[in-house]
Amino acid sequence: MEALHYSFPPASAYRLNLCLFRLKSDDAFRARYLADPQAALAELDLALDGDAQAALLAQDRDRLVALGAHPYLVFMAGLRLRMDQASETFEHF
Repeated sequence: MEALHYSFPPASAYRLNLCLFRLKSDDAFRARYLADPQAALAELDLALDGDAQAALLAQDRDRLVALGAHPYLVFMAGLRLRMDQASETFEHF
């Protein structure tokens, strides 16, 4: 059988994906993350490993996906972070 172009995130990446989901969906958490990323991650008490935390703090999309993050969550979390940091609007995105 031919390899699929998409594979589901592994269970081992659940905590990473949960953090990305919170960045995408939770305005208050995202604001705390933008103010102090390490404190916000500690607040979640997810015990992300060093590689995952470094990739998340660097917003390294390729590394996050390689660690098992869902590509949609990586994209949307990054977009929401950029939207909150930008002075312009994203009305026509």
